[in-house]
Amino acid sequence: MSLRSAVAAPFQGRGEGELAESEFVVALSLDRDWFSPEQATRLADVAVGEGFLERTESGLVPSFDPGSVTIPEEFVPSEDLLRQRSAFEQVLDALVAEGIDKREAVADINELQQSLAVTIETAAVLYARRRGVEVSEAAERALAELGD
Repeated sequence: MSLRSAVAAPFQGRGEGELAESEFVVALSLDRDWFSPEQATRLADVAVGEGFLERTESGLVPSFDPGSVTIPEEFVPSEDLLRQRSAFEQVLDALVAEGIDKREAVADINELQQSLAVTIETAAVLYARRRGVEVSEAAERALAELGD
């Protein structure tokens, strides 16, 4: 996933397990020239929202091992990463990553949504859980969206 790669790069480059947010922004904007400083800050916000980063008192900590991510030499992240995905998109991506056909999943989720009269996000989380796919982050977001 390119968001994981974009988040891993500053930690790999600095060889650190935690970075000040300013170091993260400098690594993405000046060192790699992938984003403007404002975009790099937005990427940090999106990565926190998606569960790839955690904010601590002293900076940003990845929720995964950045060293386990292979970043191809020619990799340049898309600006699409700056848009936070919906809970439904997160679940769908998780399902596809587990080898479930995207069209089949969407059709089944739509059917589940109609039969249960729930939101698309709720149906997607239920569908994923029935198939043993871990989507707790998306489930929490879907629940939070219900309260909005």
